[in-house]
Amino acid sequence: MREIVFYKTASGDCPVEDFLDSLSAKHAKKVTWVLQLVETLEVVPIKYFKKLEGTNGIWEVRIDFGSDTFRLLGFMDKGNLVILTNGFAKKSQKTPAAEIELAGQRRKDHLNRGKNI
Repeated sequence: MREIVFYKTASGDCPVEDFLDSLSAKHAKKVTWVLQLVETLEVVPIKYFKKLEGTNGIWEVRIDFGSDTFRLLGFMDKGNLVILTNGFAKKSQKTPAAEIELAGQRRKDHLNRGKNI
């Protein structure tokens, strides 16, 4: 089993919570359902959770709801811990490079701060 936590900035802000708060109740319910799958299934179907190729360990939680597509990016830490760093509505086939870069920056920040605790 995996545990999902949301990345927090050094000042305590939580970008993923802010993103989830911006969604409609129906969208948020679907996101919650997919996150429960990621936490509880030993093998999560690639339709919902996959490692992004060509990245430094960035994973993608994939949510499709009708014609709407959402992604939550993050990374694995300490075995089965999934740290989600950012979320966005996906509007094109490719995951935006800026979102992947942001996830990488937040991964680096999280790991650096963890070493200093």
